[in-house]
Amino acid sequence: MKPDVCVIATRSTMIDLKDAFSVCAKNGVNAISTCEESLYPWNSSPAITKELDELAKKNGCTLAGSGYPDMYWGVLIDTLAGSMHKITKIEGSSSYNVEDYGIALAEGHGAGLTIQQFNENIGKYNDLGYEEIKAKIEAGEIEPSYMWNQNGWLCSRLGLTVVSQTQKCIPMTHTEDLQSSTLGMTIKAGDATGMSAVVTTETAEDITLVTQCIGKVYAPGEFDKNEWTFYGEPDTTVIVNRPATVELTCATLVNRIPALINSEPGYITTEKLPDNVYLVKPLHEYIK
Repeated sequence: MKPDVCVIATRSTMIDLKDAFSVCAKNGVNAISTCEESLYPWNSSPAITKELDELAKKNGCTLAGSGYPDMYWGVLIDTLAGSMHKITKIEGSSSYNVEDYGIALAEGHGAGLTIQQFNENIGKYNDLGYEEIKAKIEAGEIEPSYMWNQNGWLCSRLGLTVVSQTQKCIPMTHTEDLQSSTLGMTIKAGDATGMSAVVTTETAEDITLVTQCIGKVYAPGEFDKNEWTFYGEPDTTVIVNRPATVELTCATLVNRIPALINSEPGYITTEKLPDNVYLVKPLHEYIK
């Protein structure tokens, strides 16, 4: 009647998951979510996260978020950083076909809009400074891009001090017309096929992070790609072509479960947990 852990795989923002997380925390049930914002919500929904953290501590359970970004934008990058002598800049990009995720996501990425419509509806906050955009994200007026939370995760893991962070939504285009089955329309050449959400983070340690999520209607021959480059000594690049994002999300989250259960109570983001490992034995044998 009382599960060891609840997996929440429903929505992508903390405001939408607050009730589900709260039910688990009130009943002392550990919970972990695929929600993108849940990976590191301290820099986008601090009030909700603090409330959930206190509730989980009160009832002796642990809440967290995990999935594909946890490993391929987080742990992998942290591990590679450990091979560098000096880092001055980290650039990362991850692309996905909005055709695979439904009409709401495609429209949210501006697919099918003219460039003028895109700039008026989606790119209108591009010129905001750090404090302005941070305040609007925390107030729920602007939805954080996935990399907004990811940069927070990376800075926390790498021990970097954020001094500024900005987010810009840039329209993606193609030179020829593209047919979108999800939108049920032909996207004219030069119109927005989607967008790149670029997050730039400056740190007190003089390491800059420039990361982007590229979501668009793919042209023939395009495919999902995850690419990260370290600038410094030596320059280093890692590329993962055609990642099985859905399967990797599920496996990463499940492999996090023993560490989640073993963790101290609270809302514990995964950069504070041990690195994921392949679980050779049944899950219960890893529980302390």
